[in-house]
Amino acid sequence: MNTITNENQVQDQLSLLDRPIWNALNSKHASFALGNEYAKRYPSHILPFVGFDLDSGQPMEQLKAWMKPDEIVYAIGDLPKIPDSWQLLNQLDCVQMFCPELSVTTLDESIEIITLKEEDRAEMFELITSVQPGYFAKDTPLLGHYNGIRVDGKLISMSGERLGLDSFTELSAVCTHPDFTGKGLAYQLVLKTCLDMFERGTKPFLHVLNSNTRAINLYERLGFVKRKDIAFNQLKSL
Repeated sequence: MNTITNENQVQDQLSLLDRPIWNALNSKHASFALGNEYAKRYPSHILPFVGFDLDSGQPMEQLKAWMKPDEIVYAIGDLPKIPDSWQLLNQLDCVQMFCPELSVTTLDESIEIITLKEEDRAEMFELITSVQPGYFAKDTPLLGHYNGIRVDGKLISMSGERLGLDSFTELSAVCTHPDFTGKGLAYQLVLKTCLDMFERGTKPFLHVLNSNTRAINLYERLGFVKRKDIAFNQLKSL
């Protein structure tokens, strides 16, 4: 009976990841939330992400007071009915992965990993927008902890945390400058970031394009498992 109860509790917790933005803004990241009981968003200078209460009538209309004209934002997972005042620009097919336990716990000591701080933000923004533009703002590092690797003083690889729920933290901003790929740097950074999460009592999850088999294989080697297919929606407020 206890085993069944524990399994049910785990599934109840994991179900929060079906609406990760909404549940982050109603829990660990509530202090960042703009909006009301039906729709919330992160401030635009922190993260262009929005979340909705799918059980309410017109939550997207509810968010208009916190949107700029023609502003582009992102939502993860199922969407409510889209009113005429919004436009769905794009929808990416992603997979959500979750790490119940790391299969690797030892870092390569020959690779120096540093904790990225406030003075590193401009360089972090420059690196990630050169590789993965659109999902990272200059103040996104306020959401969590970030690690990086420097070569000759230049930041060439990084990883960190984005959505924060009470029991889960999203792994994000995993990127390496094209001149330094293929050296296992991202693997070490992801491992370090996940080890830090487990040490703080939270479990990692992430989102990756279904087509990015190279990244999926890397995450599976570390202990991540595929949880569900999930849409990454690009929306425009008209």
